[in-house]
Amino acid sequence: MNHPTDPHKMTQASTPVGTHAGYMPGFGNDFETEALPGALPQGMNSPQRCNYGLYGEQLSGTAFTANPPERTWCYRIRPSVKHSHRYEKIDLPYWKSAPCVDPDVISLGQYRWDAVPHSDQGLTWLTGMRTMTTAGDVNTQVGMASHIYLVTESMVDAYFFSADSELLVVPQEGRLRFATELGIIDLEPKEIAIIPRGLVYRVEVLEGPARGFVCENYGQKFEMPGRGPIGANCMANPRDFKAPVAAFEDREVPSTLTVKWCGQFHTTKIDQSPLDVVAWHGNYAPYKYDLRTYCPVGAILFDHPDPSIFTVLTAPSGQPGTANIDFVLFRERWMVAEDTFRPPWYHKNIMSELMGNIYGQYDAKPQGFVPGGMSLHNMMLPHGPDREAFEKASNANLGPDKLDNTMSFMFETRFPQHLTPFAANEAPLQDDYIDCWTSLEKKFDGTPGKK
Repeated sequence: MNHPTDPHKMTQASTPVGTHAGYMPGFGNDFETEALPGALPQGMNSPQRCNYGLYGEQLSGTAFTANPPERTWCYRIRPSVKHSHRYEKIDLPYWKSAPCVDPDVISLGQYRWDAVPHSDQGLTWLTGMRTMTTAGDVNTQVGMASHIYLVTESMVDAYFFSADSELLVVPQEGRLRFATELGIIDLEPKEIAIIPRGLVYRVEVLEGPARGFVCENYGQKFEMPGRGPIGANCMANPRDFKAPVAAFEDREVPSTLTVKWCGQFHTTKIDQSPLDVVAWHGNYAPYKYDLRTYCPVGAILFDHPDPSIFTVLTAPSGQPGTANIDFVLFRERWMVAEDTFRPPWYHKNIMSELMGNIYGQYDAKPQGFVPGGMSLHNMMLPHGPDREAFEKASNANLGPDKLDNTMSFMFETRFPQHLTPFAANEAPLQDDYIDCWTSLEKKFDGTPGKK
């Protein structure tokens, strides 16, 4: 019998690196990618001679004996020692590292800021970083810092890496390109990027001015949280994290490389672009993630669950159940709980909570928490809904209600977050924020059974 087609012939995918051009899907995957055919050795890491006259070099994100190890093998035009020379200390006065405790700044309190405005000054990724809070100690590699970035100009023949930290970047307006040693990540609002410690990159403005938030993680790397009883689905899915395919520059041009090391900044002059990795394989890589792919879960009968169910990424502390940092997302979602006060309840928490608003209105603070703005509720300080949110939630008709056009997030840490002088004195602090709870009324009258 003749078949019109061969039943044993398979149709092969036309996009072998994934469904998003320029990116490879999966969180923590062991990727392999090459910008030139045959540039990536097969079956071994360190051949006697690499193709194209490339140098083999390993970038390690963990100790050699860590389980599992996080490392990437790079095959590059020059080894990194050729991208390093004598260093000269420079000052970036607005980028601070922990510990940064100013005796004249009070961090004990509930604080909120309007969006930090753009200025007429031309600012790059380095000069436009504005540290808001620090926590822990960069020298002992615990804790974090939170920043606002204001970027109007691309880095030109200038490159950067942090030996202190990985960076979680949360755009709020404008579009940036991160040209890294391992490939290109284009980033816009409603997306995030994770830039590993030690990775060299250049930041270009695709659409400006650009403003956003940065969580600088001094501690263990961000990882996906355990879902526990939630199981295998919802929250953030590994497939939605995208690592870039290999891309390289072969440019002989005087350049500068700036390094952040133990909270200080140093620069060195080199004669070429350091973005010269032609091929690589490994699991230590930058990522981007589309926040619109985050699938929230929540209560479907009564009570308001803890915000831990909204965790996108977590950086462990070594103390089970208590993170060095949690990155938590509050996006559009349905509220359906019966006989329940639906906004976040009033609470005190051992974690310090720094929130940022990407767009829209946050349900617990319908007024004052503006897009681009931030708030800080430090450890064990009470906070919760303002009077308007309380009254609305207490008297609402509890049918299904969708929170729409909203996206805010939280950088939460086990450490107290200390305000920088910029946050206390230059950023647009809302001095009247604490007054949002002043008009809350005593409703108790002692009548049994009265609600």
